[in-house]
Amino acid sequence: MARNPGRSWAASASGATGSAGSSGGRPHGRPQLPRAKRRWPVWHRSVAGQVFALQILVVLLVVVAAAVALVVQSHSDAEHEARNRSVAVAQSFANSAGIVAALRSPDPTAVLQPSAEAARVASGVDFVVVLNDQGIRYTHPNPARIGQRFVGTYEPALHGHVVTEQLTSTLGSQVRAVVPVYAPDGSVVGAVSAGITLRNVSSTSDRQLPVVLGAAAAAVGLATLGTALISRRLRRQTHGLGPVEMTRMYEHHAAVLHAVREGVMIVGGDGRLLLCNDEARRLLDLPPDAEGRPVAELGLEQAPLELLTADRPVTDEVVLSGERLLAVNVRLIGRAGGPPGCVATLRDSTELAALSGRADRAQRRLRLLYDAGVTVGSTLDVTRTAEELAQVAVPRFADFVTVDLADQVLTGEEPPPGSLLGRMRRAAVAGVRDDAPFYPVGTVLDVVPATPLAGVLRNGEPGIEPHLPEATRWREQDPEQSAQVLAYGVHSLVRVPLRARGALLGVARFWRAQRAEPFEAEDLALAEELVAHAAVCIDNARRYTREHTMAVTLQHSLLPRRLPEQTALDVAHRYLPAQAGVGGDWFDVIPLPGARVALVVGDVVGHGLHAAATMGRLRTAIHNFSTLDLPPDELLGHLDELVTRIDQDEAAGGEHAELAGATCLYAIYDPVSRRCTLATAGHPPPAVVDPQGRVVFPELPTGPPLGLAVLPFETAELELAEGSRLVLYTDGLVEGRERDIDEGLELLRAALSGPPRTPEQTCVDVLGAMLPEHPQDDIALLVARTRVLAPDRVAQWEVPSDPAAVGEVRAAVAERLTAWGLVEAAFVTELILSELVTNAIRYGAGPIRVRLLRDRSLICEVSDGSSTSPHLRYAATEDEGGRGLFLVAQFAERWGTRYTATGKVIWTEQPLE
Repeated sequence: MARNPGRSWAASASGATGSAGSSGGRPHGRPQLPRAKRRWPVWHRSVAGQVFALQILVVLLVVVAAAVALVVQSHSDAEHEARNRSVAVAQSFANSAGIVAALRSPDPTAVLQPSAEAARVASGVDFVVVLNDQGIRYTHPNPARIGQRFVGTYEPALHGHVVTEQLTSTLGSQVRAVVPVYAPDGSVVGAVSAGITLRNVSSTSDRQLPVVLGAAAAAVGLATLGTALISRRLRRQTHGLGPVEMTRMYEHHAAVLHAVREGVMIVGGDGRLLLCNDEARRLLDLPPDAEGRPVAELGLEQAPLELLTADRPVTDEVVLSGERLLAVNVRLIGRAGGPPGCVATLRDSTELAALSGRADRAQRRLRLLYDAGVTVGSTLDVTRTAEELAQVAVPRFADFVTVDLADQVLTGEEPPPGSLLGRMRRAAVAGVRDDAPFYPVGTVLDVVPATPLAGVLRNGEPGIEPHLPEATRWREQDPEQSAQVLAYGVHSLVRVPLRARGALLGVARFWRAQRAEPFEAEDLALAEELVAHAAVCIDNARRYTREHTMAVTLQHSLLPRRLPEQTALDVAHRYLPAQAGVGGDWFDVIPLPGARVALVVGDVVGHGLHAAATMGRLRTAIHNFSTLDLPPDELLGHLDELVTRIDQDEAAGGEHAELAGATCLYAIYDPVSRRCTLATAGHPPPAVVDPQGRVVFPELPTGPPLGLAVLPFETAELELAEGSRLVLYTDGLVEGRERDIDEGLELLRAALSGPPRTPEQTCVDVLGAMLPEHPQDDIALLVARTRVLAPDRVAQWEVPSDPAAVGEVRAAVAERLTAWGLVEAAFVTELILSELVTNAIRYGAGPIRVRLLRDRSLICEVSDGSSTSPHLRYAATEDEGGRGLFLVAQFAERWGTRYTATGKVIWTEQPLE
């Protein structure tokens, strides 16, 4: 174990201890244990010092071995490098261009000496010598030796061999090579010798030797640093204590561990028991060989075993182990880098069993109240809230729960006044079993006045029957059913009236059968708290039901109850209100003069009564405007002005008044021309399905929503083939939280595509494919299949601006009516047309046309180019005219005027028998 030289303190002059102000004592830190004076620690006596010495020895051996190997390798590498370089230089010069010509020249030395010296300097060799075939030098670094015979072996080179030899010169050990010089014909004309001294050759091994020595120095430094760190860590972990002190401290700890009256256990990360004291053995009845064995194999009961193996901290958790009640604390270890595991302490708390039981029961009741507060009232539905009250109390509080409410509460109406409910209906039943003999849901209960149930309802105070078999008055409510309840095993009952905001809503009853203990006073208080919360939730649901019912009733009363009879279109519709509340979507089918039909779909912004009331006002306004037979763009313009006035009135009515806003699509279909005129105010475009099943969404001039228009609305005109389907809808069908409008339109296109279908089947298919599970907005769908008025049911004439032409028109009309089998209507029709045509000729402008339409009624139309409309008036006795329109109004069922782009049309309708 390493010793820290800096952790010792010398004794003060006055003794072993000293005050904070003395110079020799230990003023701060852990109190010094009494011990003998320690010698200054020595590195080689400590574990860290021994490790350091071993590391140094290993490093030195490795460095010496590496150095010897490098020296040997360096000598071998230098000789090999010298041979390779001398041969390479000699061969390169021997094969250089012009050397053969230089040897055969009159003065070879003059030509070769400069080249040889340049090659020697560039290659780093000691000499480059050129010889002739007699061994006479032509070049040499020392010019004095030129012309002398070469000293050394060169004869093999003259026979085509490469000669290398090592010799010792005045410069040291030297390697030289002699290579032949070949003529173009292959003959040897001379030789080239190159040589280098070995000491001038540097090898890789020479360069590695400093690296090895540096690495050795770094290894020694790291070993020293590591030893210092290990020594410091050991000193920190042992707090500067020596072996003797550590042994003494261990003995003290062992004595304290086994002497305390609290069980102590240390469990390793692998679940094995590492240590336990005598008290832990006694409390858990551990075997003698428990240490070292897995905790799961020690025969512990489930509760303490779960705490010891749960790998989580535990604070004063009380568990039962045999007949002992143990308070367990568990703390995890190993979080700071130590070995994983936990330390557990056990205290015998058997005498606290009764107190713990009461605390546990109080905790369960608080948990029940909390769960009831979260669960009961999750929806604004009276029946569902009653079911939630019954379900949350079973089985934690009662075995069976019944909830009875007044009929008025179930329907959302105000509960009956007074403190006694004479009649109630079973709203919810819940129990641990399904075969209990209680009234099923929906049963009507007539309260008997003399029973305890009537008393509870009368005084509003809860009641308890802890022992039902001993009570008799409660059986008077229904003796037969009471006997069945007792025979089933029900033995205890609590009754609590449901009161909220001063109103009596019903009663909740809690029954116990399988649980042996009867209800107590504490249970009665708990039942009151449960029912009080549920009563408020039920009353909230009742109020919501009432308001929702009122809103739905208002909304449905404002929508068309049945579609009017007409022959231009075969129409089917669907209207689905949102789950969150009523909205302002609406649709309408309005017959117009001339066998035409108007289709309307609109959507008011928002939900609730305000949106429904605004929808009713807009729908009424559209009906009024349609009687004027206005084109779609003008009708939307008037409707926009109405919405603007509504917004102004709402804004003036209060700061928090809701402003109206709406979208609308208005279309007029003419079965004679097969043309459909449309205008939209911020509403999605309709879908047009041709007879072949192709779906298009026509591009309409986009108008702003009603109430925001700053420019006139525009119309678009479509020509529809007979049998086409015109599909109008509100945005709740194609748009929602789960999908955007583009995705919705593609889904609608897919639902409408395919073979021809009736409008009714089209509604079924579209809603089946696109209806969301929980609609967040109202959905209005209107599907109209077009029909065409046959040409043989239409007659038209051009009328000249001549009073004499009236007779011709009358004759032509009479002839057509005869062909149609309407001879009895000829006289009235001729009278009406005579008056209308005469007025058109006298007061109107050309061109003048007459058209007869045979539909559900006989329709007569007279059109001219004037925009002046006739007015009905009463003629005075002396007036010669002014009675024509009066006669028209008397003989026709309906009559009126509509304006066109080129003038006006006066029309009448006569019923057909």
